[in-house]
Parts: sequence; structure tokens; C-alpha cells
Amino acid sequence: MEGVSGPSSQSSFDKSRVLDVKPLRTLVPVFPNPPQAPPFVCSSPFGPFPSGFTPFYPFSMAGNQTEDGQPGGDFGTPAAAVPLRSYGTPQMRGGVHVSGASNGDTWSSMDGSADVNFRDGATGSKKRTTRQARASQKKARKGAAPSGEIRVPDLKNIVALPQAQREDGNRELVNFIMIQFDAVRRRLSQLEDSNEASTGLIKRADLKAGKTLMTVGFRTNSRKRLGAVPGVEIGDIFYFRMEMCVLGLHAPSMGGIDYMIVKSESDEEPLAVSIVSSGGYDDNADDQDVLIYTGQGGGNYNGKGKQTGEASDQKLERGNLALERSARRQNHIRVIRGIRDLVNPAIKIYVYDGLYSIQDSWIDKAKSGVSTFKYKLIRLPGQPSAYAIWQSVLKWKEGLSSRAGLILPDLTSGAENLPVSLVNDLDDEKGPSYFTYLRAMKYTKSHNLGESSYGCSCNSACAAGDLNCSCIRKNGGDFPYTSNGVLVSRKPLLYECGPSCPCFANCKNKVSQSGLKVRLEVFKTRGRGWGLRSWDPIRSGTFICEYAGEVIDKETYDRDESENAYILDTCRASDKSFKWNCNPPLVGETAVGDLNEDYDIPFPLIINAKDSGNVSRFMNHSCSPNVFWQPVVYDHNGESYIHIAFYAIRHIPPMTELTFDYGLSQSENRRKRCFCGVPNCKGYFG
Repeated sequence: MEGVSGPSSQSSFDKSRVLDVKPLRTLVPVFPNPPQAPPFVCSSPFGPFPSGFTPFYPFSMAGNQTEDGQPGGDFGTPAAAVPLRSYGTPQMRGGVHVSGASNGDTWSSMDGSADVNFRDGATGSKKRTTRQARASQKKARKGAAPSGEIRVPDLKNIVALPQAQREDGNRELVNFIMIQFDAVRRRLSQLEDSNEASTGLIKRADLKAGKTLMTVGFRTNSRKRLGAVPGVEIGDIFYFRMEMCVLGLHAPSMGGIDYMIVKSESDEEPLAVSIVSSGGYDDNADDQDVLIYTGQGGGNYNGKGKQTGEASDQKLERGNLALERSARRQNHIRVIRGIRDLVNPAIKIYVYDGLYSIQDSWIDKAKSGVSTFKYKLIRLPGQPSAYAIWQSVLKWKEGLSSRAGLILPDLTSGAENLPVSLVNDLDDEKGPSYFTYLRAMKYTKSHNLGESSYGCSCNSACAAGDLNCSCIRKNGGDFPYTSNGVLVSRKPLLYECGPSCPCFANCKNKVSQSGLKVRLEVFKTRGRGWGLRSWDPIRSGTFICEYAGEVIDKETYDRDESENAYILDTCRASDKSFKWNCNPPLVGETAVGDLNEDYDIPFPLIINAKDSGNVSRFMNHSCSPNVFWQPVVYDHNGESYIHIAFYAIRHIPPMTELTFDYGLSQSENRRKRCFCGVPNCKGYFG
């Protein structure tokens, strides 16, 4: 310990010094060689120490000094040891590799309990403002962890996927895992928003959800491979890197280059399997078919392409070496592009753009003067469009090019807060039959719930966890949406604050009443009439629109069994196997209430949108839909009425048709042949 000094005699010291200490596993003990060297002394870190030797931080504190200002011998009881993992060293968790600085992203920890201060769905590092605790207002949720305790997932009764499905996936399995992941993430976000989490810091619900699913065996395509990944389609979008991890599309939760070791005739060599280009390095990603990709290493980056540490030349190792070997072997590489959300630029979305191959590579000088590796990747021809669609939508929004087949720029004539274009690029039909545009349901006679409702008593915005809010109490004590407006779970009835509530107009519990959230388009389909799709990406749980039309009684509906177009009947049989909510044990709960996804509508609700309605009337049926409907209740002039709101089942890429399950009527005369074309098509609907 010769040469190591203790803290200065001043009361302050530089605590950051501990961050410069190398990991213990990298240090080799060096002992003096007698007789020239002084005797080697081995003392307890807490003393006592022989003359001439002093303790060092953190075993010495400023308060442990003698009257002359020197470190004293009485060090008292040592402070509780801090686990090494609390310092955020990247680790291997659940088979997911977390590397150091690499292309495309800032550092992230795979430890589910790491205090990484990110808000739900946002890119940034801001501390959450802790709301004032209202212990008397917190509900005693069955199975919930007491305040201040860490929720530990109860996985003992969770059955993992079979080994074969974990190694190789399919489309149905990929959709299932994506729904499971986001259900856990949404519930964790809801708990954090309501101050039921163990601390006041955001805990990165996406990392926790990924860790839980990896642990329980809810993952697929764990076997690394070159080329396409079974079940993952070109154009699929991801809001979190962990989603790509659990699907086997890209294993590193932070690193930009994923590779595998392949045996050759004489040796083993690394080959790149996938890369993520998301703006962390100086990539040229504007071309939809060509990507100039920068290798990894050479400095620290802040995720915005700006270097924050000392620059150095990149080395031909790890991912860079794998890309160089792939250039020689010409193997196909999966490319994922990170794109800023068209609606919320603070959020980054990852788009799977298909397979590429490396055409050329070279060494280039960066602006900082260091040498970097450059790789020119060319997209394989004949693949469906993905990144190109995003570029087209951006041009339409900027008015740089006209939309092919455009009939009307806004068929709502300004009734909605966002225009809804009408497009036909297939034939000469000029549009659907005439109808009167309505923004909401029209009740021709009393169909209210028979209960008086005067709304909540909140004077500002309703806050998650505040049980003084009557609307939150009606939802079982849970705020139904996350902080960014994403629906957490399906409910028998979802209660929102209504016009009679004194809370702000932008209250986060009025999601379905604030108009369209994404730019929609009515378009001509092939063989199924007119359909509905979105220019913007739609996140799982996002509100899309309400089903507007005229509410009719069952007697009127039953008189004409041939009338079935533009009808939404809540009494039709739906797919009971569809589950969207979080399984409580996955988040450390035993409550079973959220497992009930059956709607509890007190009377048959039938909506006819044939003569009057909104954009939802153009949404077609599918036996494998990407949208579901949810009954939402809020008040009108002191009386509560039911509305039907549509939400995204999973992430929906731009220009993807929006569909929901029409259900099956008890009357076979009302059923129509289904042309949805999915593998599990039931053959009929309606």
C-alpha cells in the first residue's frame, strides 16, 4: 500500500476518484522483493495501521481525524457495503449481451433494478419529479408490494415456452411475445406513475420487462443465425431495443453490431448478423437502398452523434472485425434503422429494413481526426419496402411531393383535428358512397347507464395514484393510461373524466375525447372495398379513433337481418383466446382482477355508421387484427354514456391497414365470407 495516501485534512474530498479504480479482476498483486524493498505490511482496511501507513477512501472519512488533523486510528463501524452491480457495469443478463460503447446508442444497463432515469418511451436522462406522497390515499391492492418494497416477479408457476419455440419462432409466436413484453412494460410504467414503485426514480420498465421475459423463457429465435429471423417481417417496428432482444432480431441491448462465430475449414471467424444504425455515429443513412455504416469504438458518444470523450482510432476487433469478414464472405446482414418518431421527435423507433450485403469497406478520417472504419451496405433487391415508406410519408407531410391517387386531402372537411386523406391508386373509383361525418356517437334516445355522474373533484389535472379522484376509483384505483397516454389494460368498462369534470381539458384521463392522434388515410384495397391506414407509426395501446354512428335498439336491428354493413354489435361473439393484459405474477402481483378482459356492457349496444359516422366505418375485419375496441364511459350533462374506442393491439408500422375483429352473430343470415387472408382465418365474420 506504499504510495497510497489518505484523504486531505480538509472536510471535502473527491468521491469521483473511486470511478477511476479498475475492476479488481484486472489487477495483479505485486509484492516487494526482499531484502532491498521495505517489509510488506498487510492490515485490516479499518485499522489499526502501523506508523507511516494511512488508510484510503472509502475506508477513511473526514470525520475520523485526530486533533492535529491526521487520520485517526478509531474508524468505528464500517458503512454498509455497496454491491458492485450498483455501479452499473455492463453485464450478461438472461443471455442478452450488453457491450460497451458501440454504434448507435448510449450506455444502458441490463440490470432490471438499475436506476436509469428514462421516462416511459422517451430518449433522455432526466430525473423524475417525485410527487408528494399521499400514503392515506394509496389503495391496498391485493398482492401488491407494500410501499417502499421491491416487487419481485413470482415466476414459479409460469410455464416457459418449449425449447423448440425458444430457438425458432414464427409470426404467431413473435406477436405473442411482443404482446407479453409490452403488457409487462405498461403495467410497470403504471406502477411507477402511481408512486407505487420502490423509489422516486424511473426504473426503465422496458429493461425490467425484457429481463423478466428472458428469465421465464418467453423469448424466441435464441439460436443465432445469418439472414432472416423466422416470424419477424420486414417493416416491423420496435420502440425499445429489448423488444429486438427477446425476438432474436438483434441480441445486444445497446451495441450496434451483433455477430456470431462461424467455423471454417481451417479456423473460426466472426461474421456480422445484424447492425443498428440510429445516429450515434457518423453514418450516411439517407439513401433508402444504400447505407454507409461507421464501425464501433473510437470514443464515447451521447446517442446524438456527438462525441463526449477522448477520441481514438477504431480497432479492427469485435464487431468491426466481423463486418470485415462478412465483406469477404458476402453473407446477408440484417439492418435495423433508428428513426425519430414522426409524431413525437423525442422518441426513437427502430425499423427492420431487411437484408443487406457489404459492397465495400475503407478507413476514413472523422471530423475529430481519428481513423474510423466505413462499410457500404447495399439492400438486397425484391424485398418489401420499409425505410422507403417512412421517407415517402415525410415528403407527403412536408408537401415536397404529391400523394399518388389523391382524391381528397381531407374527407372530414375539417371536422377532425388532423386531416384524413382519401386515396385510390388502384382504379378509377372516385370515392365511397355519401355519408354524413360525425365525430362521436349519436344517441337518438336514452341509452345511459342509469346512474348520475358529476365527474371528479380534481381542480387541475388528475394524477396517477390520487384516490381522491372519483374517476380513478371507478377504474379500481388504477390510472388507466401511462404518462404518455398509452392504455395499460383492457377493462370491463373504462372510465374517463368527462366534460362535467373540473379537471383540465388536457387531463391525461381524457385520451379518447381529444381527437385523432395519428394521421389517417382512407384508401382503396384489393378486393375488400375501402380501408383505413395511418401515415404515422402507432404504438401498442395508442388510442386511434372512436366508432361514431347512430345508436339503434335491438328491435330495429332485428327487423332487417340483411342490414349488416357498417354495423358494430357489442353482442357478437369474439375471440375469447385473445389476451392483452399483463399476467400479474410477472410484475410481482397476485391479483386476478386484471386477467378479466370480458366487457361488462349493461345493455346491447348496436351502432350503425352506414349513413353517418367517422373514419372508423372504413376499418375492415380481420381474423388476426391489429386493433381492438374498448367500451369507454364518461359523462354528458350529468349522465354517463358508453363510447366505443379503438386501440392498437401491437406496434403498427406506417401505411399498414388497420383492422379489428367484427365478431360472429348468432344469426347465420348475417354472416359474410371473410377475405382477410390470414393463416387462421375463420372463413366468416359478422
